[in-house]
Amino acid sequence: MINPLLIKEVEKNRNDNGSAPMLPVEKAQDRFVHHLTSARAGSNPDSVAIDSLQGRLTYRELDQRANALSQRFRSLGIGRGTVVALWLRRSPWIIAAALAAWKSGAAYLPLDPETPRERLQFMVDDCGAKIVATDSVLAERAGGVTGRVLVLDDLDLRPVEDITNGSIELIRPDDLAYVIYTSGSTGVPKGVEITHANLFNLISWHNSTFQVRESDSASVLAGLGFDASVWEIWPYLAAGATLRLPDSQILNNAGHLRDWLIANGITIAFVPTPAAEQVLALEWPRDAKLRLLLTGGDTLHVRPTPGLPFKVINNYGPTECTVVATSGLVHPSVDDRSLPSIGKPIENSRIYILDENLEPVIVGQSGELYIGGANVGTGYRNRAELTAQRFLPNPFEPGTRMYKTGDLGTFLPNGEIAFLGRADNQIKLRGYRIEPDEIVAVLNSCPGVTASAVTARSDRGDEKNLVAYVVGNSALTRTTLQEFLAERLPEYMIPAAYVAIDNVPFTANGKVDAASLPAPTPENQLRDRTSQADSVIELRLAQIVADLMNLPAVAPDDNFFLLGGHSLLGTQLIARIRDNFGVEIALRALFEQPTVRELAGEVERLLIEKVENMSEEDAQRALRGMKPQSSATHARSVPAA
Repeated sequence: MINPLLIKEVEKNRNDNGSAPMLPVEKAQDRFVHHLTSARAGSNPDSVAIDSLQGRLTYRELDQRANALSQRFRSLGIGRGTVVALWLRRSPWIIAAALAAWKSGAAYLPLDPETPRERLQFMVDDCGAKIVATDSVLAERAGGVTGRVLVLDDLDLRPVEDITNGSIELIRPDDLAYVIYTSGSTGVPKGVEITHANLFNLISWHNSTFQVRESDSASVLAGLGFDASVWEIWPYLAAGATLRLPDSQILNNAGHLRDWLIANGITIAFVPTPAAEQVLALEWPRDAKLRLLLTGGDTLHVRPTPGLPFKVINNYGPTECTVVATSGLVHPSVDDRSLPSIGKPIENSRIYILDENLEPVIVGQSGELYIGGANVGTGYRNRAELTAQRFLPNPFEPGTRMYKTGDLGTFLPNGEIAFLGRADNQIKLRGYRIEPDEIVAVLNSCPGVTASAVTARSDRGDEKNLVAYVVGNSALTRTTLQEFLAERLPEYMIPAAYVAIDNVPFTANGKVDAASLPAPTPENQLRDRTSQADSVIELRLAQIVADLMNLPAVAPDDNFFLLGGHSLLGTQLIARIRDNFGVEIALRALFEQPTVRELAGEVERLLIEKVENMSEEDAQRALRGMKPQSSATHARSVPAA
């Protein structure tokens, strides 16, 4: 029997979710993004569609490029029911290629440029992609998919104004729009299938709720391989707005991101939660054009301060439910110290909070989040059993399905939803969903490893990091494991620490007993056979990195990112280098020279440059340990050798 409280909640979700009404749809083709962008090419041909470091594309140029590429796709057998894999670096080509896939009747599979070859091969094969569209640089790494690679910058494509040969009939609303792979608990990633109808619901809600206009400029910060990019790209092209693509590293520095948003007149931006928390802590000019800062991907711990020139919207949604399932305004902090909610269901979305018997819980009681409605995808590609486990028949709306999220939440008295974490062992880390079992499966295949476990710990304040616990022979080193994983997993799934244990502890029901796993210490972490430092700078820098990463020791040839470093820790490392050596390392230098030895070389170069620019008087002060009193470039003393 269905609880009447749930029926009441369903009706509330339908009518009182804080969203504007859906945009009217007059023609069938208006439900497809590529038709909407083609219409913009006709009505506003010279408006800028994409502005990037590689140049600008107007709506006419974008449509012509997509049309020409679509013709090439079709000549290679691409059509309705097929998939085109897009393995491209950040450029307008990515968006044109996705549009071309749709114009050909196909779906697209986005692949991150940094995807390890083995993982890339699996996703292409598992998805059954007929071709891999790439560029000449990445093509050199595509040996595993030889014969199916199409190098776009080698093509001689003539502009094509229009494609009218039945393209509207090529696809239907329930055809796939895209497939995106996420971390899988079985040891391999799983492909999430999303339809054009799912995508249209997201676009229609977004553009209506946030009043997107042709005059808007929106940022595209996420890589195409992550579903946030779907939300950052397609609503704005459907509305005739301008997309602006910055350098991919802009997220690594909150100040640089803020300055870029201001300088480029961005009016709507999606910023992942960890970066958004830093951006919200900055000072903003009153005349900034940004009117909406959207965030999501992780638990939001802060509220905006009063007086910011933009509104902050917190959002929640798994990849399986087309990026966003709930959304809500985050009110500025005054006396409210509670965590911001994840808002209410978006238009045509249903949120059920149920107990283990699939009965609704009362307001204030916790339960698992289930999602129903128009944003629920079709399932996992080639994974019928897993699809049946997670995409369940919806007992509250017969004939439909609901998605079992594995997330916990509760309804607040005002109808909003508080997010309470995970019901299983899935990890959310800096916006990424990570299945520890996938990392474990790869670890266990490493020679010398007999068993392992992976968890996330926050032993350094609020900063969470992946920790691997390894049972194996005495020859194992941290670097051996890191390099083995780096060849098979993306960077965000590489653990920051590796702890040697005698055996993996289990609970009575056979699950890993995470509570019994020890915290990483200098004594229990796997060590490397460290090479000798060549200079005092290398020695000091290795100690700085070891202290920052909570590691017992760091070798000169250790890679900061393979040690578990990321952009947020990178900014802390730069600050410590500045405090210790009196020089300012650029964040880009950290990405280009990530080993301790390479960084030491950059520090030495900057120190020499600084000394050469000093006056004799400043040099004498520095040698005496005194601060120069003149320019800002002499604000810190050069450390004694």
